[in-house]
Amino acid sequence: MIRFEKVTKRYRGTKRPALDGIDFEVERGEFVFLVGASGSGKSSCLRLMMREDIPSEGRVLVLGRDTRTLSDRRTPYFRRNIGTVFQDFRLLPTKTVSQNISFALKVIGRSRAFIKTAVPEALERVGLESMGKRMPHELSGGEQQRIAIARAIVNRPAVVLADEPTGNLDPTTSVEVMRVLESINAAGTTVVMATHEAGFVDQMQRRVIELSEGVLVRDEQRGSYGDTSAVRTLRPEAERGAAALAALTAAQEVQRETLTGLISTSERDPEPEAEPEPQAETDSDAVTESGDALETDRTTLPQIDVEVDELGMADRLGLAESHDDEVGPTS
Repeated sequence: MIRFEKVTKRYRGTKRPALDGIDFEVERGEFVFLVGASGSGKSSCLRLMMREDIPSEGRVLVLGRDTRTLSDRRTPYFRRNIGTVFQDFRLLPTKTVSQNISFALKVIGRSRAFIKTAVPEALERVGLESMGKRMPHELSGGEQQRIAIARAIVNRPAVVLADEPTGNLDPTTSVEVMRVLESINAAGTTVVMATHEAGFVDQMQRRVIELSEGVLVRDEQRGSYGDTSAVRTLRPEAERGAAALAALTAAQEVQRETLTGLISTSERDPEPEAEPEPQAETDSDAVTESGDALETDRTTLPQIDVEVDELGMADRLGLAESHDDEVGPTS
């Protein structure tokens, strides 16, 4: 069905080949997972199978045809037997679901009778038989991807190539898409799927071809995804300094408890109150006392009662007669 013979693919401007000496064969009716890290060569394998590229060395045979010797004019006829499913759906936004599916059939010249029968049949196989008149924007992501699968299988191809068909979908919707692909394979169609979904690979236990930097490192029947130890998880990492912060918090808690105990003890056994010390005499108190003393002294002085009205002018002026010798004016 599909065979790679010592296939090497180089792209201009790159030092390392995208694929380096790849050898494997896919039998009719198989379900094969292509796994590996981004840049490992999975998409390059699918492009060689669809003849979007041709190998730099070696041979790629699909459905008995050597893609290197296949002319460009014959390539569209060759691809009629290959259904492709992409990660980004690639539906025509201005056409209904049925028109999207029938468009490819009209391009290759299928009859109206065939189209009228094949389109409802394809929708039924993907579980969306009632969605024919809907527009793509009216559908969920999972429904759009199932429409893309219906378009891929409507011409009843021998091979379906799927490049990360669940990459843009949530886990529940991804399961629905994988069930559709599994049912298509059960009907006899060969399915080759490039994926990073380790869970699906492990659960389905189909053939697994693993690539690493363009080299085939594993080809296992009923295989698993492989080593995922290098894949980063979403578990929260311990913060730096967390141990030191915890120790500091514990020390502060012990200090707080110690202080609380000391305060409680002091409240139970109060110390005797100290007698108040005599206050130092201030300057204002001294001034008050001296003023009182002065007032006392003043009260002890003898009081002389003099009637001012009885004094004459001479007495008021200090010119009253005295017993001293009289001095009079001279003439």
